[in-house]
Amino acid sequence: MKAQFSKDDIPQDWQKLLGKYFESADWQLLEKNLRAVVSIDPSLVRPEPQHFFKALTLCPVQSVKVVILGQDPYHSPDLAQGLAFSIPSTIAVNSREFPSSLRNISKALSLEGFGSLPNGDLHHWAQQGVLLLNTALSVKLGEAGSHTNLGWKSLIDNLLSALAKQKPYLVWMLWGGHAQSKLPLINGAQNQLILQSSHPSGLGVYKTDKPFLEPGGKASCGHFIRTNQWLIEHEHLPITWVEQTQVDLFS
Repeated sequence: MKAQFSKDDIPQDWQKLLGKYFESADWQLLEKNLRAVVSIDPSLVRPEPQHFFKALTLCPVQSVKVVILGQDPYHSPDLAQGLAFSIPSTIAVNSREFPSSLRNISKALSLEGFGSLPNGDLHHWAQQGVLLLNTALSVKLGEAGSHTNLGWKSLIDNLLSALAKQKPYLVWMLWGGHAQSKLPLINGAQNQLILQSSHPSGLGVYKTDKPFLEPGGKASCGHFIRTNQWLIEHEHLPITWVEQTQVDLFS
């Protein structure tokens, strides 16, 4: 396992977008803190350090069409991949390890006519231009939110602000209060579609006046349909949210 961290782990296009941020004291603090926690025991860091920036690697700046913000990586063993909400395809959808947030995302997709997710691996979203970004990109195994104060906020805030200003016609899916706290970074940009709802995890899915799922699971927030409508209106390919399985192709 890689036991170090550096600016070079961030793809060049994203480094260019962030510009002078790397000259700041905020970056120096984050770099120092990350190197410290990784050097102590890299086996306790999730995702593995080489996957901290997978969301940026799989989704180059020029390809971004949709931004989905998570909070921090899954802190349970064998789940975090470096992509918000995504887990390995080997985790069975009916297992206890399958996160409630993904179950509810799958329900919403089904209600909107796309079908259910066959598994929780969302790499194919990232490869189509969906930036699956957590607002902290690391966590200590078994301790949710444990790396929130390492300095990730400054990096992510700078990235989101720069992205909103540079890229027109983005879709922002802001699920829950934590993601919605980033609104001030986006509101100043023009021609952005901002979709808000409660967070898809657990019982919180029904909370607020903009529920992710309607009580009883009879309807969804409609975010996936609205996203594709927006993309088509602005001459972008829609997102294939649920890939056809081999059975579907040959049935």
